Amino acid sequence: MLSRRKFIRNSSMASAIAVAKTSTAFAILHKGLKPEEPLIGHGGYKYKVDKDWAKISANSNPVFNCHEMVQDSKGRLIMLGDDTHNNILVFDKSGKLLDAWGTSWPGGHGLTISKEGGEDFLLIVDCGWFQDRTGNWKSQAGQVVKTDINGRILFAIGHPRTIGIYKDNEPFMPTETAVAPNGDIYVADGYGSDYIIQYNSKGQYIRHFGGHNNANPEHNLSNAHGVAIDTRDKNKPALIITSREENCFKLFSMDGKFIQRVDTPGMYVCRAVPDGENIYSGVCWSKDTAGKRNANTGFVTILDGKNQVVSCPGGNSPVYKNNVLQPTLQAPEKVFQHCHDVCVDEDKNLYICQWNANHTTPIKLTRV
Repeated sequence: MLSRRKFIRNSSMASAIAVAKTSTAFAILHKGLKPEEPLIGHGGYKYKVDKDWAKISANSNPVFNCHEMVQDSKGRLIMLGDDTHNNILVFDKSGKLLDAWGTSWPGGHGLTISKEGGEDFLLIVDCGWFQDRTGNWKSQAGQVVKTDINGRILFAIGHPRTIGIYKDNEPFMPTETAVAPNGDIYVADGYGSDYIIQYNSKGQYIRHFGGHNNANPEHNLSNAHGVAIDTRDKNKPALIITSREENCFKLFSMDGKFIQRVDTPGMYVCRAVPDGENIYSGVCWSKDTAGKRNANTGFVTILDGKNQVVSCPGGNSPVYKNNVLQPTLQAPEKVFQHCHDVCVDEDKNLYICQWNANHTTPIKLTRV
């Protein structure tokens, strides 16, 4: 016969197991999660990780580095990589491959989508810096091309030296573009001379700013890796420019006047991706506890409408002391290697492109 003490202990264990089973069933029913699937992120921005989202074969559609992704008006997800078998891969939201094209951009790096007259167009940036199949780094002239949604080239923006705005000793290795509401094109020379160059919708030069030698150091940029249009204030759009080596974003007016600096300590941020009130960004590297930049330490960061970091999927929880963000590092449970871009769909799911991540295809983060 069981003693009273053993009976109570066994009954308590059975109850605990029943509660655990009920909790797991509830999670599966209401979140669509498997018990072994942890969530990443913080606060109201938590996600389920799907590393096998892209349904492609490495033999027929190879990926070397997956650099950026945008969503078109039909809901298709368009990815730019630097494998010249297929620079552009087009997916539906289930990860099924719909189309593949592009063989001319070994440094395929930046991808922006714009709409004109109800039609989608792409701006593709080849930074001119790439690795060959043996792993050796090579360089060639950077280029920016505008195409239709199927890849037909409409025009190219030439080297700034050809129109006299760069000196002979100033390199041009562009990394990103952004298209303003009026159609103006902003080119970030993030691997070259760190200028932001403004053109009209036809690719005609207007001005450039940034660089390294301004009287006000806040106007300087260091690895101007990304540029995006911030329309959160509908009456006063602005530019969000990445200064990656400074671990920050810098906001400028549309005519190149400095407005504000948004620090992201410890985070080597890529381009800002505005969506609603939020700003999303891939973090290519983070620092270790000694303040040293380390490889394979990327994650994602999310800012709110006040430019406060509210979640870092794949990173540690953001901490503010006296309203100052503390250095944020990769979380111990490694999910990412080098996050290079974030695409946000209409359901607020995220698609993460990675550089230097063993030929990784885009990772989907499903919002829960």
